[in-house]
Amino acid sequence: MSPDERAAQARRARFGALPERVALADTVEERPPADRPVAAYDPDGASARFSCLAADLGL
Repeated sequence: MSPDERAAQARRARFGALPERVALADTVEERPPADRPVAAYDPDGASARFSCLAADLGL
């Protein structure tokens, strides 16, 4: 038995076989969009999500 064959056998004994491949269709979940009302513009709420000095200065 060659050193490469012994190394391959040791790898198989240590790590086992690779898991089976997963089809791409099994990894993607498609859901319809949530029916939620569109929020109106709230300047106080916008500052919590968007903080930019240039926008604060009106530039």
